[in-house]
Amino acid sequence: MTDPAAPLHRQWAEALVRHLPPSGAVLRLVDVGGRASALLCELRPDITVIATPEAVQAWSVDADSADAVVALGESLHVALLTSALAALRPGGRLIIFNPKDRPGKTQVKTLEKAGFTRILVEAGLTVPVPSGALLRGEKPHTEVRTVDRVKQVTAQEANPRAARFVYLLIEQQPFKPAWRMKPDEPRQWKAAGVKGDGETVVLAFSSLPRAVEFMQPVVMAGHIQSVNKIGKFAWELTKKWPFPIMLNPSDELFDTQTLAWTIIDPDEAEAPDE
Repeated sequence: MTDPAAPLHRQWAEALVRHLPPSGAVLRLVDVGGRASALLCELRPDITVIATPEAVQAWSVDADSADAVVALGESLHVALLTSALAALRPGGRLIIFNPKDRPGKTQVKTLEKAGFTRILVEAGLTVPVPSGALLRGEKPHTEVRTVDRVKQVTAQEANPRAARFVYLLIEQQPFKPAWRMKPDEPRQWKAAGVKGDGETVVLAFSSLPRAVEFMQPVVMAGHIQSVNKIGKFAWELTKKWPFPIMLNPSDELFDTQTLAWTIIDPDEAEAPDE
């Protein structure tokens, strides 16, 4: 028998997904009570559920091991906040969706008191009317510089080839933010690569932080100037592309190789990460 509330449950999961943090090739998730895992993994196949603890007091999650802790239908309480903060890696996020709650200043103060930063408290759903509460807080970073924070995330990536998606460096024309693009406005995407033996080898990355880590030094060195997007594509799709890819190249690549571009279909891209 079909659950009459299933479509709404999916909306809850979609709200949670929009707030997941950038991660390595696999996003390591703790799902409190296991109530959101199935839909979250359907919406984001790069998720690996590392724990679904029902009793928060009995968690056995390794410290600093999770990119995100999600809690569907939970309220703020000390045991949840303490356990989540311990389980999250620096920059990891606690995300709570409670359809029976309402957003307010008290929740912000509670998250702050527990030690979370970059706090967001808002209505969980806005259609047809604002309802529920979505609460988000980050475990404080241990690194001050953004580049060091990115390296901290990529250093935890054990197996890049386990990635479900790859990320390409894209030059989009026209160069406009998404909110200025008209629905029917044509756009062209070119993916950055290097010249190979009679072909272009496209540069691909196993995670968004990997792509950002590569971009920072090559932009500073002037090797790439016109990339204005990072495109996310399913790994399975890459097997059908008529050109080869190079996974997670070093930023020293351009010391010996020449930049080249390949046209790629923007309609094949996945929804971007945050």
